[in-house]
Amino acid sequence: MQLHISPSLRHVTVLPGKGVREFIKVKVGSRRLSYRMVFYSLLFFTFLLRFAFVLTAVDTIDGDRKLFGKKIRTKDFEKKARINYIYILIGFQKVPEVIYQVFQEPVSPDEIQGLGVPQTFDEFVAEMKDSRLDAKSFAVKLKSMVTLLEQKTRTAKIQEYLYRHVASSSIPKQLHCLALKLADEHANNANARLQLPSAEMVPSLVDSSYLHFVLASDNILAASVVASSLVRNSLRPQKVVLHVITDRKTYSPMQAWFSLHPLTPAIIEVKGLHHFDWLTKGKVPVLEAMEKDQRARSQFRGGSSAIVANNTEKPYVIAAKLQALSPKYNSLMNHIRIYLPELFPSLNKMVFLDDDIVVQTDLSPLWDIDMNGKVNGAVETCRGDDKFVMSKRLKSYLNFSHPLISKSFDPNECAWAYGMNIFDLEAWRKTNISQTYHYWLEENLKSDISLWQLGTLPPGLIAFHGHVHIIDPFWHMLGLGYQDNTSITDAESAGVIHFNGRAKPWLDIAFPQLRRLWTKYVNFSDKFIKNCHIRPS
Repeated sequence: MQLHISPSLRHVTVLPGKGVREFIKVKVGSRRLSYRMVFYSLLFFTFLLRFAFVLTAVDTIDGDRKLFGKKIRTKDFEKKARINYIYILIGFQKVPEVIYQVFQEPVSPDEIQGLGVPQTFDEFVAEMKDSRLDAKSFAVKLKSMVTLLEQKTRTAKIQEYLYRHVASSSIPKQLHCLALKLADEHANNANARLQLPSAEMVPSLVDSSYLHFVLASDNILAASVVASSLVRNSLRPQKVVLHVITDRKTYSPMQAWFSLHPLTPAIIEVKGLHHFDWLTKGKVPVLEAMEKDQRARSQFRGGSSAIVANNTEKPYVIAAKLQALSPKYNSLMNHIRIYLPELFPSLNKMVFLDDDIVVQTDLSPLWDIDMNGKVNGAVETCRGDDKFVMSKRLKSYLNFSHPLISKSFDPNECAWAYGMNIFDLEAWRKTNISQTYHYWLEENLKSDISLWQLGTLPPGLIAFHGHVHIIDPFWHMLGLGYQDNTSITDAESAGVIHFNGRAKPWLDIAFPQLRRLWTKYVNFSDKFIKNCHIRPS
């Protein structure tokens, strides 16, 4: 075949030749024109090839037609194509409806038990490829697999919460060993029974010119870290007075520890609850309330087994109920702060410290804060970068579905935190805060614990309502016991860090990168620490 294109581009001649392998000969008048000839030639063949492709496609669709020699019925073909297109659209529109219908149907027992359900996404994809199921069957399989995985995830989450509850509520054998060793030392070593503080320093216990701190704890190791970090970071340690309050069981080993590990020149006092004559059940309403509360919780909850067995509640609700079973919430040690004005009648101002905090700076500037007549200086917990820890409002702790709560408080009001609080005892004595605390404890018991379910902070939020002065968050960083993604940089630069949450730094479940901020104040070469195998990690 020969293709002849005239120089004037007026006509194109195709001549029979030796075959398709023969070169196309183009006669042109100039080099500039030859490129145009090539372009038009390619354009012509492009249209020719497209036409051949269309003929081939039509022949394939009609099935019984051949590429050449038969007339194509264009109108019939176009009509058929439009009908097929409509069918495709209708099919695509029906697929989501079928899937949604399957998803909205109740979950069957087989789906819950996982019978014949793919266990992994890879198994699901392989089964879909092999079976070539329709939309409804696909949706049923997908729903079954998601339901099964959802059940597994929920079970794993609840087991995690249960194990953490057990781990955080139990006393590690190392801490139990430390208490026993120190109790033995207290019984056999006179130096472990020293008067704290010494006789000449006793007047400082009621002297308001000193910086008074209160620590209530039955955990000797935790108390030692709080005391050590407080004194080591103080610019005027000789002005620091730390009042350590513990229970009868822990008093002897606690006294032994601070007798054998003095923090001179700071002044340390160790007292047991039994040393306060007025702190008896008949005179302190919270003791009677706690006794009723413990009995009510036992009946209301049914124990940890009943909580975990509840299939209708979300895992985080179960976690909160498990945490409410913690022994510390039924301990007078956790309620002791409400009696500070009675415990220290001669003092005007003090800072209350929890035993799961670490002091990292000098706290004397807290005494210079103008409380503006308020009683409680605390950091608020509704603003901050940590959306989990710093997102707490009253609705996070109180049950606003109860009319007694909803008519008395604003659910969106910002909450504040215990852990490091400045208390103006002089202003406190002019209020009815303690009476309000006891009143709401009784109301919660009357309502079968339906006003709140967790801890001593909820009644504290109510009792101190309107009496709180918000302080700079630098003084109290929370959440180091809740999640391991806490910023190390932020934690290191905070004045006080608080390991609130289950992952306490003295437990194996503590977060390693945060735990070191606590262990730096533990002397691991101490004989009692070494003998009880207490290690940095």
